[in-house]
Amino acid sequence: MISAIQWIRKGAAARNPKKYDLNDEEYSRISQLAAEELEDAKEDLKAAEAMAVDSTEKTKEDDELAIYNLDNYEAEVEASKKKVGIFSNIKDLTYHENDEEDPYVTLKDNVDEDEERQELEVLPTDNMLLAAKTEDDISQLEVYIYEENQDNLYVHHDIMLPSFPLCLEWLDYNANPNKTKDPNAATGNYAAIGTFDPNIEIWDLDTIDVMFPETILGHTDKSKKRLKKVNNQYHVDAIMDLSWNKHHRNFLLSSSADGTVKLWDLSTSKCVQSYTHHSDKVQSVVWHPTEPTLFVSGSYDKTVCVLDARSPNEVSRWTLPSDVESICWDPHNSSCFYVAMENGLVQYFDVRQLGGSKALFTLQAHDDAVSALDVNPLVPNCIATGSTDKSIKVWNTTDNKPSMVTSRNFELGRIFSAQFCPDSPFQLAIAGSNGKMHVWDMSSNAGIRQAFRHHTLAVSSSTEEKKPVTTVDDEEDDDMEDDEPIREEEMEEDSD
Repeated sequence: MISAIQWIRKGAAARNPKKYDLNDEEYSRISQLAAEELEDAKEDLKAAEAMAVDSTEKTKEDDELAIYNLDNYEAEVEASKKKVGIFSNIKDLTYHENDEEDPYVTLKDNVDEDEERQELEVLPTDNMLLAAKTEDDISQLEVYIYEENQDNLYVHHDIMLPSFPLCLEWLDYNANPNKTKDPNAATGNYAAIGTFDPNIEIWDLDTIDVMFPETILGHTDKSKKRLKKVNNQYHVDAIMDLSWNKHHRNFLLSSSADGTVKLWDLSTSKCVQSYTHHSDKVQSVVWHPTEPTLFVSGSYDKTVCVLDARSPNEVSRWTLPSDVESICWDPHNSSCFYVAMENGLVQYFDVRQLGGSKALFTLQAHDDAVSALDVNPLVPNCIATGSTDKSIKVWNTTDNKPSMVTSRNFELGRIFSAQFCPDSPFQLAIAGSNGKMHVWDMSSNAGIRQAFRHHTLAVSSSTEEKKPVTTVDDEEDDDMEDDEPIREEEMEEDSD
C-alpha cells in the first residue's frame, strides 16, 4: 500500500544526485545514531528480561548451556587467531579506499560512469514524486521521476525505512547537525517522514543509496529513559501529519496520536513548543500559506483549531459532526480552509469568523470516509477528494456552491492520497491500498475542460480521455485489461 505521497516542484532536486560517501565524518555520525539505536535495544531487552520466566527456569537454561563452555569463549577466540595451515603467510586483511589501491584487485570496474550519471540525471523539467510504500511488512520511500511531456513515470531510487510511514513533507532546509558553514549547504532537497514509531526522520533525496537519515526528531537523549507519558520534549505515539514552515524554514510542525502538536527547530533538532489543545489524536496540522505563525489542526475529538504558534492558549475552535481526516487551506482565499471528515463530509470555513461559526458550505462528498483531500494550487475553486470507497472525485466550488465535475475509480483500492502537481494545473497524483501510483491528466476529461474552461488548457479534438500515467511494472500488473481509452462522461452536478 501507499500511505502518503508528495510532489516536489521542478528544479528543486539536484541535477546530478551524488552517491553516498561513507567518509570519516559520516562514519562518526552514523556511529552515534547506531549507538542510540543500541541503547533503545538494550532498554527493550531489559523489559523483556523483566517479563522472563522465573529463576528456576533460568537456572535450568544455564545448566543446558554449560555444555557449550561459554565462559571460556573469549579464550578460545584468542587461540583461534593463531595462523596455521597453508594460508598462514598471507597478510592481514587491509581496508583500501578504492580498488586501484588494492593490490589483490586485478579486474578493473568496467561500469560506464558517464552512462550511469546520465541515467540518474534529473532534468529541470522533471517533477519528483514521493511515495511512502509498504509491501510484505517492508517499508520504503520511493522517489519517482515524472516527465509530463513524455507521459513517463518511473522510480528513480528508493530509501529503506525502519517503520511503517504515515505522512510525508518536503522541505529544503538542511537539518544535518554536522553540516558545514557553507551558506549553500543550508538548502537542499529533503523529505521528513512520520512513522508509527514516535520519531520523525529527515532524509536527503539528492543522495543515492543513503543509509541513514540526516537527523531524527524525537527521543535522542539516551542517557534518559524514554517516557511513555505525554511530555514537552518528544512524541510518545504515532506521527500522523507534518507541515513545514516555508517562511521560517527551520520550523516543522508535527501532529500525533498522543494528542499533541509539536513545533520543532530543525537547526537544533529539538522540540521548542508542545501544544495540547486537543483531547484525542491529532490527525492533521497545516501552517497558514501566508501568515508565518498561524496554523490549523484537526483531531479525532471532532474539533478544528486555529491558533498562533506564539500564543498556545489563544485558540479558535470549531466543533464538527465527525472525526477529522485532513485539512487544507485555500491558496486562493487564504482566510478559508477545507476540512474532510470520516463520515464523508467536506466543510469550508472562514477563519475571520469567530470559532464556532457555521461552515460556508457542507458537501456530502462520499458515502465513506474522505481519506484524501487537496486543493488545486493553480486553479481556483477546483478540489479533489478520495475515499475508502475507492473513488476519486473532482469538484467545482465556485460561489461556495460545490458541484461534482467527474468521478473515477482507477482500481487503486482504497484511496489514501491525492495531490495536485505544483507546476501543472491538471496533473493529479493518486495512490491507495494496492500500492500503485497513478498520475491523471485531468485536462483530457471533457467535463473538467468545460467546468474550468476559463483556464488555459491543452485543447484536444479527441473525445477520448487519456489513461492515467503509471510505471511500466504497474501496467504489466494490470495485464492491460482495457486497451480502450476511457470515454468521456457527462459532467455531473451534485449541488448541496
